[in-house]
Amino acid sequence: MPVPSTEPGAPLLLLGRRTPLARAGTALAGVPVHRLLAPVLDALLEETGLAPEQVADVVVGNAVGAGGNPARLAALEAGLPQSVPGLTVDRQCGSGLDAVVLACHLARAGAGRAFLAGGAESISTAPLRGRRQEDGGVAFYRRAQFAPEHLGDPDMGEAAETVAREHGIGRERQDAFALRSHRRALAAAAAGAFAGELVPVRTPRGAVTADNGPRPRLDAALLARFPPVFAAGGTVTAGNSCGDADGAAAVLVADPAAARELGTATALAFRGAATVGVDPARLGLGAAVAARRLLAEQAVPVRALAAAEFNEAFAGQVLACTDLLGLDEEVLNAEGGALALGHAYGASGAVSVVRLLARARELPEGSLLLAMISSAGGIGTAALFEKVAL
Repeated sequence: MPVPSTEPGAPLLLLGRRTPLARAGTALAGVPVHRLLAPVLDALLEETGLAPEQVADVVVGNAVGAGGNPARLAALEAGLPQSVPGLTVDRQCGSGLDAVVLACHLARAGAGRAFLAGGAESISTAPLRGRRQEDGGVAFYRRAQFAPEHLGDPDMGEAAETVAREHGIGRERQDAFALRSHRRALAAAAAGAFAGELVPVRTPRGAVTADNGPRPRLDAALLARFPPVFAAGGTVTAGNSCGDADGAAAVLVADPAAARELGTATALAFRGAATVGVDPARLGLGAAVAARRLLAEQAVPVRALAAAEFNEAFAGQVLACTDLLGLDEEVLNAEGGALALGHAYGASGAVSVVRLLARARELPEGSLLLAMISSAGGIGTAALFEKVAL
């Protein structure tokens, strides 16, 4: 079946930028979520020349913040006009990608000509969570509930163990994939592959200009020493799981007329997206199920993908998903992923889209690119883009 071309008037991703990703509690520990995102919004406007008053809305994913609509707060912090609103999306780990998809749908529906969309997470400054007790006291809890107990509501690592075991993803393969992620990220950084997408963040201790997650000294022998974390005799370790990170990422979404006015030569056209629910106890498979549905709807064979970005929460779940899809691992996360860079929850899906924009520079017109992510509660989102000339 032939691959259909992008529809005329499809929303376009013109530019993507992100902060460095820093391990939670380290370089960005004192920067609240809106101040992580504001410089990214500033950079998108400055580099494209888009007038701030032309922004129809700012759509931002956030998972563990304090609430209060950080999209609006960041927009005002960035100096956007008070007339520009803000919308915060919470689909947990999928929030950033879903925010980009929502902005694309809004642009396609004619709700505005230009949107800033992405995600931001400051795990370091996230509030403690507590429930009010009958006696007026507070009982603190570690995380929200994502599924009813009768369906099973395992921690992310426990669910990753289930997926790895049921899909035959052994420890050695998981460790090898994790090492690949670190080595690719280190090589990409050394080659300057991230330089064009990074926005420095000012802190009292100086500007943060680079990711600090990738570990130069990591090797197979060291990875083999990590004990299982989530199950006795298991295969999921701290070495083949992502670390928590602080960071923000966003893209400019515009209609074709606005893109031409800005003088953009190439862009990623939004082809479509799919979001699905899966068994919460096997939440890591959500991305593969969503991607499979999306590719079928678009009549796109997986072998036609030139690039794919999938948040690397756990090596086992990434490998299970690539196996289910038949996705070539060489197409996936070519310059490393969250196993090396870290997982900034609500920002991670947007980071994937920024990475696709960067990778698309080296790809020919007509190339198809896929972003996908799995989320707590058993949800997967996938979005398909095509490189186009304007």
